Amino acid sequence: MQETVVIIGGGAAGFFGAITCAEANPKLKVVLLEKTSKLLSKVRVSGGGRCNVTHACFQPLAFSHHYPRGQKALKKLLPLFGAQDTVNWFEQRGVKLKAEPDGRMFPQSNTSETIVDSLLQAARQAGVQIHTSLGVNSLEIQEPASSSRRFKLVLSNGSTLEAAKVLVSTGGSPKPEGYQWLQALGHTIEPPVPSLFTLNVPTSPFKDLLGVSVPKAKVKLTGQKLETEGPLLITHWGLSGPAVLRFSAWGARLMHGLSYTGTALVNWVPGATEEQVRQQILQQRQLSPRRTVFTNPLYQLPTRLWQRLCVLSEVPEQVKWAEMPGKAQNKLIELLLRTPFEMKGKTTFKEEFVTCGGIKLDELHLERMESRLVPGLFFAGEVVDIDGITGGFNFQAAWTGGYLAGKAMAEER
Repeated sequence: MQETVVIIGGGAAGFFGAITCAEANPKLKVVLLEKTSKLLSKVRVSGGGRCNVTHACFQPLAFSHHYPRGQKALKKLLPLFGAQDTVNWFEQRGVKLKAEPDGRMFPQSNTSETIVDSLLQAARQAGVQIHTSLGVNSLEIQEPASSSRRFKLVLSNGSTLEAAKVLVSTGGSPKPEGYQWLQALGHTIEPPVPSLFTLNVPTSPFKDLLGVSVPKAKVKLTGQKLETEGPLLITHWGLSGPAVLRFSAWGARLMHGLSYTGTALVNWVPGATEEQVRQQILQQRQLSPRRTVFTNPLYQLPTRLWQRLCVLSEVPEQVKWAEMPGKAQNKLIELLLRTPFEMKGKTTFKEEFVTCGGIKLDELHLERMESRLVPGLFFAGEVVDIDGITGGFNFQAAWTGGYLAGKAMAEER
């Protein structure tokens, strides 16, 4: 009897698992179930519709440092299937990737449809049976279980399906109830909380500067060790950009515990110490004494941002560098290094919403992504407690987990 392998979830990890399994063992019947009408929906919208496939960091250890959760596990998994393997996988299927200056990798076509088409074509060629608008209501372990009929799946249309192996790649769930059917199988769930979000600052005196950005800023949470660095964007609701997304990823559980409130301090000149900033201002006073402070920004800061910092520092609009009051100078130095933002809540960052939490990693045989509690049950993607910062790291975790699960599922018993 032909063994059936079922993949639950038609996202990046599910497709990679299905394709890998079907290509490695053509004798298997590989069935992929997606509860919605759309396949690979996150792949389509990621990176502004360009799909940030992975990151140009080809040392597994260095790559693993971009995961707030799952770093230790990925140190073991990335050498088995890492960023270079992902690049090779797509290139072998006619899709070339390119790296941007910040390390993000996209298809040369600059459209996510290239990645979607490649995955769909590979799945069809491998003989994967794909069903959309068909979800799984329950997953039961058959007792006694034969090798070919270990699991019984009750589907959303009322039918049932029996399978030897099952890969759960359903993505993250923002609510604990979304994991109850997996808890019923004995698995422990790390509580889900949001990651990769932007910061709401209702009282921000910078709100009207929406769209103003700096290439490098440091964001720190007062009273905590949480501190990140990177490009920063001012929005009409508060703060965004890679520095803030990293802040939210590394601080996901901490911020959740604080109900997304607190004071974030932004350092607009993270490469300079307080003494260096003071010396820079003194030098400016000596070299350009007749120039107005307002129209001569330091550190190549955007003019609008610089002028707002001057206003908040009570620097008179027409004052020359030589005439700037000492009190205003001290305040300006303080704001350049530590501008406070009172956070009250968060906002989802476009399509980059990621859930921190999921299946506890020590309950898996990691190199196979197989359950230690239920043989034949596999997990990949966001459903497990692995999540990375923005920049292609979450997709790489999906490709890695999907590939390892698919390879293990293809093994003959």
